[in-house]
Amino acid sequence: MRFRIVALFAVLLLLVGCGAREAATTPLPTAPVAPVFTPTPVTSSASPTVPSAPVVEPAATATTINLPTIIVSPPDLNTLQLTVEPILNGFRNPTHITNAGDGSGRLFVVEQAGAIWIVQGAVRLEEPLLDLTELVGSQGNEQGLLSIAFHPQFRENGHLFVNYTDRSGTTVVARYTLSADPNRADPASATILMTIDQPAANHNGGLLKFGPDGYLYIGTGDGGAGGDPWNNAQTLSSLLGKLLRIDVDSNEPYAVPANNPFVNADPARSEIWAYGLRNPWRFSFDRATGDLYLADVGQNALEEVHVQPASSLGGENYGWKIMEGDRCFNASSCDQTGLELPVFVYPHGSAEGGCSITGGYVYRGQAFPQLNGVYVFTDFCTGNLWGTYGDGVGWETALIGRVDLRITSFGEDEAGELYLVDRTGGGVYRLVVE
Repeated sequence: MRFRIVALFAVLLLLVGCGAREAATTPLPTAPVAPVFTPTPVTSSASPTVPSAPVVEPAATATTINLPTIIVSPPDLNTLQLTVEPILNGFRNPTHITNAGDGSGRLFVVEQAGAIWIVQGAVRLEEPLLDLTELVGSQGNEQGLLSIAFHPQFRENGHLFVNYTDRSGTTVVARYTLSADPNRADPASATILMTIDQPAANHNGGLLKFGPDGYLYIGTGDGGAGGDPWNNAQTLSSLLGKLLRIDVDSNEPYAVPANNPFVNADPARSEIWAYGLRNPWRFSFDRATGDLYLADVGQNALEEVHVQPASSLGGENYGWKIMEGDRCFNASSCDQTGLELPVFVYPHGSAEGGCSITGGYVYRGQAFPQLNGVYVFTDFCTGNLWGTYGDGVGWETALIGRVDLRITSFGEDEAGELYLVDRTGGGVYRLVVE
């Protein structure tokens, strides 16, 4: 079924607190891994939240992503039918999967309780890359260890970054460094980049991702409860309900790029790149174009997808809590001036809808050229797989598959093939075209 959407705007996703059974864990054999890294001495924890990070000019040579061949003709969404094939199981409440971009071919699976596991081929190594179980707070509902991001020069500097809620419910963004063992991070190497107080236990956002500009992007939810009672998403002096953008290379613990949209706009926080978000659980950059695809979990009615072009200067207002999707949320004060529209929305409570969007990626792999250029995402409750494609004029979206999984995250391998993790069954799956 097809939909054309150039609609409105608002806020989306996060982990829906559906009861997840713990998957039985069976011993898994080890496999060799061979990245090369020589560690340098590191210092332990630095200061928490930095109220006024230094502002630095963008680097003259920003980090870029290697670009594959871009499609010549648009895909036919009507002919696509997606499914998944199992790769590995035995994980407990996985929240994220990604690669390190270091040429090792490894995948990294994040568990909500605090462990980060290495998958080499179809084998999970016996020891985790990093175990933060003692630091991570309750994993009930939407807290816990939520993501990992590897520095674009990870092979050279060994730096990796994590986002978790601690035992007091505070969001922590921290950097760790690889040890002399290429499969183990040094737990004593922690440097805390920032902490963000959370007024409630839900809507933590939690994704970290480096953009093609080499800066670290951080998704934060609106602080939880329901209906953003503190109006955090529309308040520029708050880091909640935002997409943040920081420079992790120019200062300790971080600096703010001089071209961030709210630099010198006191009382706005200079770390803010975009705002008006409810719970941006998963977002991604198209590795071919640099465009940002952002899935925001909705309140009670709608889920939505936003696309920010690579040419954006930041500062977009994605509408929450003025809007939910393309509908007014606060009908008595629904001024839509300056709001960015979602390219697609879908409703709750129907077979073709769901309850909580899980954002994915624009496919740029080589295995399925008919899928090239399509943004693939899903719904946590229904398992619907959607495909969205923009031709520069409008957007076309179609339901292109359905799986019986509770998908918390998509991930790319180094070649651009797509994977996903299932919270309920604890499995890792590869996305395939039937």
